[in-house]
Amino acid sequence: MHTMDNLKKLPKLSKGAEKATSAFWTYNEAVMADGAVPQKYKELIAIAVALTTQCAYCLELHKKAAYEAGANEKEIAETVHVAAALRAGAAVTHGTHLFNE
Repeated sequence: MHTMDNLKKLPKLSKGAEKATSAFWTYNEAVMADGAVPQKYKELIAIAVALTTQCAYCLELHKKAAYEAGANEKEIAETVHVAAALRAGAAVTHGTHLFNE
C-alpha cells in the first residue's frame, strides 16, 4: 500500500484542485524553511509528528530532509523516543477518562 511511487500521482491531485494544492505547497515550503527554528529541528519535529501519525511517506521524505539539513543518527534516534514517550504519555493521561470520580 505504501510505495513512494504513489507520490508520482501528486500531479493528478494538483490537476483536480489546483488552487488548494498550490497553496498547500507554498505554505509547506514557508513552514519548513529556516526561521526562528532552524530547518534541521523542523525536520526532526516533522519526523516525530510523522511517527505519531504513522505516515510512511512523511517519514521517508523528512528523514532524507533531516539528514540533508545536518541531522545525525543519534538525533533521529532521540527523536523517535520523544515521539514514543508522547504517544505513551497520551495513552496514560487519556486513561484517566476511564475512571469514575
